[in-house]
Amino acid sequence: MKRMLCHATTTRYGYGIPKFCSFLTLLLYFPSCAQFSRFHNFNPHSSGQFSSFCNAEHDSPVASFTRMLHMHPPPCVSEFNKVLSSLVKVKHYPTAISLCTEMELRGIIPCLFTLTILITCFCHLGRVAFAFSVLGKILKRGYPFDVVTLNALVKGLCVSGQVVKALDFHDELVAKGFRLNEVTYGTLINGLCEVGQSRVAIQMLRMIEAGGGVVKANVVMYSTVIDGLCREGLVNEACDLYSEMVVNKVSPNAFTYGSLIRGLCVVGRVNEALRLLDEMMQEEVCVSVYIFTVLIDALCKKGMLLEARYMFDEMIQRGHEPNIVTCTALMGGYCLNNNVDEARKLFDVVVQWGFVPDVWTYNILINGYCKLKRLDDAVNLFDEMCHKNLVPNLVTYNSLIYCFCKSGRVSCAWKLAKTMYSRGLTPDIITYSIFLDALCKSQCLDQAIALFNHLIERGLAPDVWSYTILINGCCKNQRMGEAMNLLKEMHLKNLVPHIVTYTSLVDGLCRSGRISHAWKFLNEMHDNGPPPDNITYSILLDALCKSQHLDQAILLFNQMIKRGLAPDVWSYTIMINGYCKSERIDEAMNLFKEMHLKSLVPDTVTYISLIDGLCKSGRLSYAWQLVNVMHDRGLPPDVINYLDAFCTSQHLESKCLVSAHC
Repeated sequence: MKRMLCHATTTRYGYGIPKFCSFLTLLLYFPSCAQFSRFHNFNPHSSGQFSSFCNAEHDSPVASFTRMLHMHPPPCVSEFNKVLSSLVKVKHYPTAISLCTEMELRGIIPCLFTLTILITCFCHLGRVAFAFSVLGKILKRGYPFDVVTLNALVKGLCVSGQVVKALDFHDELVAKGFRLNEVTYGTLINGLCEVGQSRVAIQMLRMIEAGGGVVKANVVMYSTVIDGLCREGLVNEACDLYSEMVVNKVSPNAFTYGSLIRGLCVVGRVNEALRLLDEMMQEEVCVSVYIFTVLIDALCKKGMLLEARYMFDEMIQRGHEPNIVTCTALMGGYCLNNNVDEARKLFDVVVQWGFVPDVWTYNILINGYCKLKRLDDAVNLFDEMCHKNLVPNLVTYNSLIYCFCKSGRVSCAWKLAKTMYSRGLTPDIITYSIFLDALCKSQCLDQAIALFNHLIERGLAPDVWSYTILINGCCKNQRMGEAMNLLKEMHLKNLVPHIVTYTSLVDGLCRSGRISHAWKFLNEMHDNGPPPDNITYSILLDALCKSQHLDQAILLFNQMIKRGLAPDVWSYTIMINGYCKSERIDEAMNLFKEMHLKSLVPDTVTYISLIDGLCKSGRLSYAWQLVNVMHDRGLPPDVINYLDAFCTSQHLESKCLVSAHC
């Protein structure tokens, strides 16, 4: 559809559409007699929507229709139309079609309104060809059909995804002098937005504005396009269109604001969304629970929990009753901030209010407990959920399996996975990745590889993370050949490795003593992406320093800075330790001072590395100064023991340490 819109011929309206069929050849394209005979043979049961005439919901209209059919003489056709309209209102389209067929078979001639109802039914069932055959019947009988009939056909084409044909039909109608209305253009604009062509919808909006005719761009059209743009992630364009509609004196409604607020929240522009909320309130546009919920969820995801709670209270003060989705969003905010107890309090209040927590509400709380390794609380909630006949989903099971594995209770995780499978849920790639990670970390690499092969045999496609976990496991066990083969396999499957994937490989190459290969690999990361980060550089720096290649480490450290990365405490500590091991104390001291200038706080390892180097070089007075600095920061007992042991081994007097103990 997109390619058709992009490569089609350009019309006077500014959007591209291909030629479909001219209005004059409509009857040739949909031969009325042949098609209408097929309409008489149309089986409403095949649509899957047909209900028995005895269905209690519409037995009365059908019974009334049947009685009218047997009356002599039969009533006016308008009476039949009333029954058909009532069936259309409750979406019993196949039944209405069947009754129309019965009516004609009994010699009752349908009027224009009857045939328009029939067109509407066929369009809603996706049988647009049948709808056009009815249009052929209208033309054949010379009925003066109106825009309502045409709108039904336009909507039918759009609903069935044939938006290009709907646009072409529009062009033919306009060319033949038919006057279309706001409903027609609103339908076309909505159809374009539904197939992801919101920018084309903007062009149609521009055409309407420039036309200066009877049809005016209204709030429905603007709101539909704004909503479509936001759903496509084109939030800036949506904001521009919003400003344009205000300038054109078209007042936004609740749907306009809701679409734009949701779009802004999705891309993290919460403050702009809040300004729109203020504007809504100033304009006295009703703020729905949905809009409050969207904002509460966005604030929670931004870590603005106090503001989210204020918004929740504001909603209640304005007389809006929060729903389970609103409460779940706020609970999610508490859990993201590791305040699971507050989330549990809200959960209990929700139950007291009479709401029934759904699976997602339970999942939020279970995941919150799992994040804090409160496994017993999570399991109790899981049991409560099952007791209430709520069926846990994959998210529920994966949260618990992950927590079991992180707590070292892998056997319990396997047992839970078997329970999940016995209840009809198939493990997904996330489930398998959790077990792969647990096996690799427990040094069961061969079992992890077997499980990886098993998931492929089951028809699952490994993702970037499952490959990365296994690559990391191979690297930790210095099985670099297998790790590199997995990387090649990723490329063959068009999976883009993550920075963690490459960092694992750099670490594995360094562990295997292949430091030059690791450096080459790091440079390839710069060329082909993703670029290495501080962790990647620090791994290679550490390997170079430990292998007595300090000058190369210095070169890499400077390269890191030139490429725009700011060394962190770990990077500096590695270099300081490298300098000290090579007895280049002055350079180590310079780096130590540089850390302070960059507001980086040295950690215990930094201090111990430098103190060790100073003591070995005989610069004891400065070493003791550093010891006192460490003491002021709260010297850990193991550091004191280390310094005492070091002084003893070097036959140094430790009296200077007395001040550090005081």
